[in-house]
Amino acid sequence: MSVHIEINLTTQQLTLLDDKQVLREYSISSAINGNGEQINSGCTPRGMHKIRIKIGHDCQVNTIFKARRPTGEIYSPELDLQFPERDWILSRIIWLTGTQSGVNRSGKVDTLKRFIYIHGCPDVFPMGEPLSHGCIRMKNDDIMELFDLVHNQMPVFIHE
Repeated sequence: MSVHIEINLTTQQLTLLDDKQVLREYSISSAINGNGEQINSGCTPRGMHKIRIKIGHDCQVNTIFKARRPTGEIYSPELDLQFPERDWILSRIIWLTGTQSGVNRSGKVDTLKRFIYIHGCPDVFPMGEPLSHGCIRMKNDDIMELFDLVHNQMPVFIHE
């Protein structure tokens, strides 16, 4: 399979592999609602995916994104207190698309249309436990490193 990403939802680990050789391993946070593919479920989709597009290449760490666009804001604890309900998408976005029709692509199970990303979040957020709204959250330094190591169309396998 050459270079690809595997995300283990049970261990909350993202691994970048070259065939079976581990290149990098990161702690992540997947969905608090568990695993599932349905639209509006707030779950993390499983199965074979690929990177659709990478967003935020020239943005500084803690750049805040809304609708995949930088807002011009930089995350701070003060902003977090001001907007406690906000789902912070920071630093970089790796937008995923499903590759398995009826499983995670098309209809009511479409990963791309669900806006499922691998993205940064506030560094105070815990990793290693499911707490996201469906996406894969990573520490900012980790997502920035991973972002530079991956490319569009790279395979991403999400499993339990």
